[in-house]
Amino acid sequence: MSKNKIIYQSNFMESKIFLSKVKASSWINEMSDWLFCSTKEYVDYNFFETKEQELQMILQELLEEEYSKESARHQTTVFFETIQSVYKKLQLDLIAILNFDPAAKSRSEVVLAYPGFFAITVHRFAHVLWNNGSTILARFMAEYAHSKTGIDIHPAATIGESFFIDHGTGIVIGETATIGKNVKIYQGVTLGALTVSKDKAAEKRHPTIEDDVVIYANATILGGKTVIGKGAVIGGNVWITNSIAAQSLVYHKSEIMIKNIQNFPEALNFSI
Repeated sequence: MSKNKIIYQSNFMESKIFLSKVKASSWINEMSDWLFCSTKEYVDYNFFETKEQELQMILQELLEEEYSKESARHQTTVFFETIQSVYKKLQLDLIAILNFDPAAKSRSEVVLAYPGFFAITVHRFAHVLWNNGSTILARFMAEYAHSKTGIDIHPAATIGESFFIDHGTGIVIGETATIGKNVKIYQGVTLGALTVSKDKAAEKRHPTIEDDVVIYANATILGGKTVIGKGAVIGGNVWITNSIAAQSLVYHKSEIMIKNIQNFPEALNFSI
């Protein structure tokens, strides 16, 4: 008997779910390709139909790791019944990027090359599954998008239509965050909790962002009671733990010193 049997036994002290990460990752990418017909094969409508059936089958197989065959079949049906509404939301997200990002030249560019749009796409898939009770697959999907884009969105977060993520690296959106329509968020933004405590798991811990808000890079907004009012503009690098009224402009002002290097011989305190 292996002296490491204790390791093996400890892994089965509670029931386990064996989710195929390879299969789930492949499904996420192929689902995105199918929804936007992103490869040449989709010129043939028969391929589109066949792939839909294949994606349904794979999703059911993934869900069977968490649920009974009957329940997995039901959840798969529900997911694909809602896919048209998900697609409509994603079309509005795509249009928002085209309208507000001067670097975006075409729909194809956004679909194929924008990490923010990919993160939003995966979130909208995962959010449907989360709301139907498939928490493990939904969390895996969120973390897969996180690993690919640097954008961390909890699948339970509620996000309205026409959502625009620019650049995106370092964005964190917590579980109970609520984001309205036509919101724009830049890299490094955190919508987080004021405290991390297990006894507050059932409470709203993350902020509410109302419609038409713009949040610039590296802003940190914390707390479940914090509401950013409609149309507010939150500047870069601010730290917010209280509600902000609608149509407010919030910004952090720092002092920049510029001197001639020849007249400034003392050593600078660089931190590398």
